[in-house]
Amino acid sequence: MKQVTIYTDGACSGNPGMGGYCAILTYLGHQKTVSGFEDMTTNNKMELTAIIEGLKALKEPCKVEIYSDSSYCVNAINNNWITAWRSNGWKTSDKKEVKNIELWQELLEYMKKHEVTFIKVKGHADNELNNLCDKIARKEIEAHSKQ
Repeated sequence: MKQVTIYTDGACSGNPGMGGYCAILTYLGHQKTVSGFEDMTTNNKMELTAIIEGLKALKEPCKVEIYSDSSYCVNAINNNWITAWRSNGWKTSDKKEVKNIELWQELLEYMKKHEVTFIKVKGHADNELNNLCDKIARKEIEAHSKQ
């Protein structure tokens, strides 16, 4: 099974507002960048979308390490919040509906195809590829705000 590393980030101008996302996939010294824009969205949606789009770009089942600065995304997986949400009918511990259900469900589908590990990185710090993802996500917003 191929070992792929994916760095992701999402950005939003206003929350909600215009959003951008980026995923950078690395495999044996090769890099592929996936990025995009949504007109009216939230930061958390862009963070999730970056992860999903990174996984979508894989052509076969892989062993994947996802590096994200999003506590929302990483903790939902690593702390098993998503398991609890699903077993509670997509409700949080305080009985409120989980936000972004459709994106969480899509992520779970991709996680069935791949062996995925989530790793939290500090945002806007010294991680070169996380910083590059942030820059590209923000460029997506900037490019579309000029239209």
